[in-house]
Amino acid sequence: MKAIQLTICSLFLAVLPAFSAEPAVPPITEKNPDVNEIPDNVEVATFGAGCFWCVEEFFHQTPGVASTVSGYMGDTKETAEYKKVSSGRTKHVEVVRVYFDPKVLPFDKLLDRFFELHDPTTLNRQGYDRGIRYRSVVFYENDMQKLATEKKIKELIAAEAFDDPIVTAIEPAMEFYLAEEYHQNYARENPDNPYLQNVLFPKLKKLGLKIPTKGGGKNE
Repeated sequence: MKAIQLTICSLFLAVLPAFSAEPAVPPITEKNPDVNEIPDNVEVATFGAGCFWCVEEFFHQTPGVASTVSGYMGDTKETAEYKKVSSGRTKHVEVVRVYFDPKVLPFDKLLDRFFELHDPTTLNRQGYDRGIRYRSVVFYENDMQKLATEKKIKELIAAEAFDDPIVTAIEPAMEFYLAEEYHQNYARENPDNPYLQNVLFPKLKKLGLKIPTKGGGKNE
């Protein structure tokens, strides 16, 4: 991966205005698992980019993101639980559903964030995390997202942004299944977790992002 990738985040965050408005989407929890009415100023995007604990925190720190929620996509409701997904015997991917304001954060810029926060060149793997649940994938919600993702990948290839071929899949969004409550806002509820301290926090520090602290704010 070339050094140019690491500069994308700093430039991207510098040009985006601060997003301090009240959340546009109600928090999604076990008690409130569905958002039936999404405000007109909010769009939804779903990404798989490795462990959803880490992916959620990266998007949470992105100006223009109103809300994030971790879950599963790719298989049935019966297999949408952490133990089964972690077994590697399902087709589910750990995903983060991102609710964003396109006027503040256009989908094209959201894609920049997606490709900046993980390695899209490793098939079914992110670092030491291996398995289909960790694969790089954009589950597009509409034709615009599909075409924008295809265009972004072509641009990254042309710019030689990565040393190895991009293996990110582009697939239509499937049924989204909410992950267990304890997975939501995980980094901010569990900053002492050794996995986060050794995997997520060094990446955040390298990119000039904040290290989560207990009670430091929720993804709502």
